[in-house]
Amino acid sequence: MQKIKPRKLIIIAIIAIAAIALAWYFFKPKDEQPQFITAEVTRGDIENSVLATGVLEATKMVSVGAQVSGQVKKMYVQLGDQVKQGQLIAQIDSVRQENDLKTAEASIKNQLAQLAVKQANLTKVEAEYNRQKAMYAQDATSRAEYESALASYKTAQADIVAMNAQIEQSRLSLATTKEDLGYTRIVAPMDGTIVAIVTEEGQTVNANQSAPTIVKLAKLDTMTVKAEISEADVMRVEKGQTVYFTTLGNSEKKHYATLRQVEPAPNSINTETNNSNSSSSSTAVYYNALFDVPNEDGKLRIDMTAQVYIVLDEAKNALTIPSSAVQSSNRPARQRGANAGSNAPERNEQARGEGRGERSSADRPKRLELTPEEKALVDQGKASMAMVRVLQADGTAKPTPVLIGLNNRATAQVLRGLKLGDKVVIADGSDTSNDSAKRGARGGAGPMRM
Repeated sequence: MQKIKPRKLIIIAIIAIAAIALAWYFFKPKDEQPQFITAEVTRGDIENSVLATGVLEATKMVSVGAQVSGQVKKMYVQLGDQVKQGQLIAQIDSVRQENDLKTAEASIKNQLAQLAVKQANLTKVEAEYNRQKAMYAQDATSRAEYESALASYKTAQADIVAMNAQIEQSRLSLATTKEDLGYTRIVAPMDGTIVAIVTEEGQTVNANQSAPTIVKLAKLDTMTVKAEISEADVMRVEKGQTVYFTTLGNSEKKHYATLRQVEPAPNSINTETNNSNSSSSSTAVYYNALFDVPNEDGKLRIDMTAQVYIVLDEAKNALTIPSSAVQSSNRPARQRGANAGSNAPERNEQARGEGRGERSSADRPKRLELTPEEKALVDQGKASMAMVRVLQADGTAKPTPVLIGLNNRATAQVLRGLKLGDKVVIADGSDTSNDSAKRGARGGAGPMRM
């Protein structure tokens, strides 16, 4: 057996080491880059609002009723007709009222004739009284004859007064009868739209107990929205706030208005008994907020459902990010005290951050230096300091302090700390606990970083 020379052994060993090195280079496990769900910093409008459900009502609606009884002989309007104030709506059979009017007129004529007779009699007894008075002054007649003439004269005067009173009473009755005759003509009390016809032509109405409704007339050029505000939100709602709503038929169009009134008591107060001092604790309490909206095109209708938004705060053309990207910048005081004597938690936190691709604490930026105006916003509760993770060019996420303005739990306003186009981390793509955040960010988040 021929021995292998040492030189050849060295060459074979070098070749084997080179092969192993090449294999390790090509087949070694590659470092995985961190995965992030991100969203870009964009410009847009943001608002903080109270959400409520409302119902559209006519600004003014009148039930036009009948004040006299009878058959509806003719209806002059149809459902949906536009009418003017004083326009004839319906005619009730007026035969009885016309007969009553004629009777009242005849009664007055009879009483006027009786008055003429009594006036003639007064003239007669007055002349007799004057004659007896002159004769009694000359002792040409007895006192009894004089007093009898005087009594007849005063009686005739009283008859005239009584007859005049009867005539006045008959004239009042005549006026009432004329009014009743006018009530057989049902006219519109205002401009508006016929929204309901309650009594049909040919139907008999009885006004002896209550005024029956003929039609319902409403002003629809302006609608009133009655929104139900929960007791949890009513403390934040005030008169004069901007409000808008959408309807089920057109959820894209927003109708804007100004809040006119917040009613001081809930609707349930109308149904409570005198012995009930408070509503049941198990019953939800809602307060009505009222506002008016123009309806020139007539598309808004009575009893439509409105999705109402009462704007508490808003910002236009602001830098915005998803609220899920915002992290509180302040740790609890107890946690800060516990960490003061040991740096192990900080090291662990640093290690976790570096494992997620974040920079070390030495590379992290310092806290934002706020201007006096920004400090005032923080003191007033209109802004707050927070942290976001910003995606870097090398694929790491850098914690960055920011000043947050409005935050409606879906979108947050960035007052300082970010610029347009920055990408903020919403969630770690490898964290299965953030599945819901991933699903919520699919619409506005950037692509997953691999």
